[in-house]
Amino acid sequence: MLRKLKLYLIKPSKYDDDGYVIRYWRGVLPSNTLVTLDALTADSVARRALGDIRIETHLLDDSVQCIPVGRICRASRSPHVKAAVMLVGVQTNQFPRAADLARQFRRAGVEVWIGGFHVSGMLAMFPQVSPEIQELLDLGVTVVKGEVEHRWDELLRDLVNGAAQPLYDFIADPPSLLDAPLPRINRSYLRRFVYSDGGTLDCGRGCPFDCSFCCIINVQGRKMRYRDPQAVLQALRENYRKSGTHYYFFTDDNFARNKHWEAIFDGLIQLRESEGLPLTFMMQADVLSYRIPNFIEKARRAGCSQVFLGIESINADNLKASGKRQNSLEAFRKLTAAWHSAEVSTHAAYIIGFPHDTLESVRADLRFLSNELQVEQASFFMLGPLPGSRDHCKLVNTGQPLDPDYNRYDSFHAAMPHPNMSAEEWFSLYRECWRTFYSFENMRAILSRVPAKNYWSVFLNFIWYKSAAEIEGEHPMIAGFWRIKERRARRPGYPVAGRWAHFTAQLREKTRQLRQWVALLVEMEELWLQTRPPTRLEQRLLEDLQRLREHEVEWAISFRLPELPTANIVELRRGLHDWTNTVLPAILQQRREALGASLSPLRERLTLPPINAETGFLSLWSRIPADLRDWIMRVEKHMQSVSASRRSLDWFWLQQWHHLRRGRFWRVRPAKATANLTRDLVLTFRFAWALLSGSGRTAMNR
Repeated sequence: MLRKLKLYLIKPSKYDDDGYVIRYWRGVLPSNTLVTLDALTADSVARRALGDIRIETHLLDDSVQCIPVGRICRASRSPHVKAAVMLVGVQTNQFPRAADLARQFRRAGVEVWIGGFHVSGMLAMFPQVSPEIQELLDLGVTVVKGEVEHRWDELLRDLVNGAAQPLYDFIADPPSLLDAPLPRINRSYLRRFVYSDGGTLDCGRGCPFDCSFCCIINVQGRKMRYRDPQAVLQALRENYRKSGTHYYFFTDDNFARNKHWEAIFDGLIQLRESEGLPLTFMMQADVLSYRIPNFIEKARRAGCSQVFLGIESINADNLKASGKRQNSLEAFRKLTAAWHSAEVSTHAAYIIGFPHDTLESVRADLRFLSNELQVEQASFFMLGPLPGSRDHCKLVNTGQPLDPDYNRYDSFHAAMPHPNMSAEEWFSLYRECWRTFYSFENMRAILSRVPAKNYWSVFLNFIWYKSAAEIEGEHPMIAGFWRIKERRARRPGYPVAGRWAHFTAQLREKTRQLRQWVALLVEMEELWLQTRPPTRLEQRLLEDLQRLREHEVEWAISFRLPELPTANIVELRRGLHDWTNTVLPAILQQRREALGASLSPLRERLTLPPINAETGFLSLWSRIPADLRDWIMRVEKHMQSVSASRRSLDWFWLQQWHHLRRGRFWRVRPAKATANLTRDLVLTFRFAWALLSGSGRTAMNR
């Protein structure tokens, strides 16, 4: 008699181009499907839907943890215990990995189920079962098509009774989400991610639009379905009080079209402003969301820190061809301006590879994104034939050549031909977009204009995106931090290296990555120096300078106060350095002798009214108004303690390395090297402290 069900919910990863499973020490984006099915299972257990049978649920995410295949295969050796594997939320690019896991489990006799966008999309768009799905059916794998909230008890009963059907089809009968259990916060799972105090939540499903490249409308439907807003708010309150969860990614494909958006926002405003809960969130919204009265303003008050916008393309012909008629250049401008006015960061999704795209048109679009829309972040994708979309169905039915390897259907490989670019040109352009948008110059421009409260969240996202795109060579949305390549976790058909060969290869790779990380952190330190928020001293300098300017008195003019903008701390910092190091020395060259040798370095550079040589500095200094003396002393303190750039340090170290490589040891300057090393260490410590402090504040404000 069966007494216990060990249910293993597994979210598969995908393989990289060398056949290794993509897995990281810490992930960034947890799976909403895993925590949703965990909540459904807990609800079934609480209602005793399976009677006296105990259910032991295990959440396994292939992207952040090793799947213990052997242990799972041995889990049901007792006649009273049954182990079952459910491969959940499987996207097309994850299907090859999921199929390989299914084969391993089926060889050991473990019951396997599979669901997700690939099987649902393929079965929704074609009358016949596709070969890769039929292969799993032949192995005895149960395939689930559609959503399962309203059928989960039924599926679990079939599972424990050994009565599972080969194929369940629920796609024509999507569940109502109004009273469905909400995704469950699982602390042991979330600890494997960078922000363990965050969570995911779908407040609604479906999308009313008709984009031809999208599979959501054919899997989840164009009719929107929603959760009860009061249940959502109660879950947010309880999650914060029980586990401290305060940041959410609302995974709705389009939160702006959730008819309960205002009730959810009003409730969040109440939780934040009346109950003091520091809840924040990121969401997705369409281009026309700015037209909805009060939507943006209430999103800001409700705690929205970033909005993900489906820009997709700037080219009007591309938008028309893909059914994205709601998008337009004018709408883009109004959209980003409205979100920026609310001090909410904008994140644009841009797809490369529409039929009318060319190398130059995409580059022009990129300039438009950076210079006119001025979005804080951008994610780039290569247009792909996603199963479940009309585009994929059309390409298959017309016999177009498509890549046979579903592992490459990840939106960053060329899986179909393009009319204007070769596969190599297309991929090269895709990489160029990442490098250009996340170049030092564009990041500096972005950070120089973001509101102070958003500075560190944008800065930390830059580190995440640049490390993923440039060091790991993966799309940031599937990447985490510190890649782990297990020797045996390799795609069938690829050779498994010996222990020593694998160790040496990984040592070389990690050494290279460490060098890249050092270079990245040095770049980010320079970015911080040039754009960092003002210190208290700098803020006071700004305020004092504005006050002194407002008093147009003779002594203020005679001391030649710098003409610096008082609203931009970046320009103030540069101006102070120019004023004290370039402008004033030239002005004071003729008056230095009159001041005497006892003056401080900054006072030697001051512009002073004509004085008698016998007057002396102290007499002159005492005649300067007290508030101006105070401001001058703070400028001096600021210039001695703060650097606006590390370029002089980098140039010095480059020169020393150049001398050492050529054996010119006599050109090395030990004393200056020691001084610069001390300066570099202090600067690095200050950056690390600022980074950790900013990360902590961001975690609380996300």
